Amino acid sequence: MELEFAKLHGLGNDFVVVDDRARTIELTGAQVRRLCDRNFGIGADGVILVRPSDDPACAAYMHYLNADGTLAQMCGNGVRCFAKYLVDRGLVPAGARELVADTLSGPKPLRFEVDAEGKLVRATVDMGAPTLDPPAVPVRAAANAVSAQGAEYVRAAPLASPWGTFRFTCVSMGNPHAVCFVDDWDVLSDELFVDPSDKRLGTFDVNRAGAFFETHELFPEKTNVEFVAVGPRGLAMRVFERGCGETLACGTGACAVAVAASLTGRAGCENDVELRGGTLHISWDDDGRVRMTGPATESFNGKAVVA
Repeated sequence: MELEFAKLHGLGNDFVVVDDRARTIELTGAQVRRLCDRNFGIGADGVILVRPSDDPACAAYMHYLNADGTLAQMCGNGVRCFAKYLVDRGLVPAGARELVADTLSGPKPLRFEVDAEGKLVRATVDMGAPTLDPPAVPVRAAANAVSAQGAEYVRAAPLASPWGTFRFTCVSMGNPHAVCFVDDWDVLSDELFVDPSDKRLGTFDVNRAGAFFETHELFPEKTNVEFVAVGPRGLAMRVFERGCGETLACGTGACAVAVAASLTGRAGCENDVELRGGTLHISWDDDGRVRMTGPATESFNGKAVVA
């Protein structure tokens, strides 16, 4: 099978995007893994199939597959790239300045900006309200805190590991997230740093720690794992994405981190969140909904043979 594809990214979180408006493409897990392989394939953090939506209010449906071939409910950087694909190819008029993307976690309204050529450069996505109720996240832990709005949630739940105890605040943004705020890097095990003499977020072994917690029994659907440093410049994070590993950016992860920071009193309701690939602006607004603003970029397009 020969696929025409486009390669897009949001702050380095990259995707193979394929037009499947005819609904004729069904990729196996092995085929997705091959496409996403950075040595033997195109290379990406996931595959997006552009399909028609059954909801007349939506421009199209984003069928998102993680790099390991598993189906995901939502991807924040991916939905901006999805919108760019639609706008840049005239499937949504550039002058519309807004669209609704259909996803497994429900419709996601977007407002977008275009350049002089009518190409989408930036989008603000209404990511919806965060889910805090433990069974809905899902996380197998009892709520131990209550938000200012009266919602019970899991705050700083201690999880043992081979390197000591880490504490996680659990949030769903259409997919599960476990957020760990690290207040003192020096107390963490030397084994988790590239350079034990220089312990900080930038030298932390996210893949090693993230892989352990991703599959922890506390998370029945696995989880995305964020490690966060709060400093003078605000929120800085690195992320181990479920079914993928560490990525340069994660939109839903940035939203979860901003929500968790607000819940735990570490930040207000509007923040720039610094990721390895760049910065996303996140606001948790008075209507209870989280909005994410960031860029989307097309790298190249081509054809791939999928066996």
